[in-house]
Amino acid sequence: MGILNNLMDKFKNAEFTVAPQKKLKTISADFKKAFNLSLVFYKGVQIADGDLTLAALNKKTSKEVKSTADGLKIKASMKVGDAEKLFDTNFGVTVQIKDAAGTKLVPNGITIGQAARGEY
Repeated sequence: MGILNNLMDKFKNAEFTVAPQKKLKTISADFKKAFNLSLVFYKGVQIADGDLTLAALNKKTSKEVKSTADGLKIKASMKVGDAEKLFDTNFGVTVQIKDAAGTKLVPNGITIGQAARGEY
């Protein structure tokens, strides 16, 4: 069943896009709808204000990062750690992917699809 699930992940939620002009709480809600996982944004070590846009949070961080206007795409077949790195690379922000309740970190070495199915 694992091979079939991994194959299905390549096609499922292939177009989940993160745009810099969206509010953090909207991106988190969309992520939860798509993958049934929590996406938490940080400014330093504190959880970021959900009313900020991704672009506004980027301006508050110390990193100089050129964000692309069209955002980035997250797929179920991506590893959790790779998806988290994309946010840092493209927007200069730290994110953590957690379980649906937002209480437990998801391991970086599994795919988002595996995490969505609770395979950790």
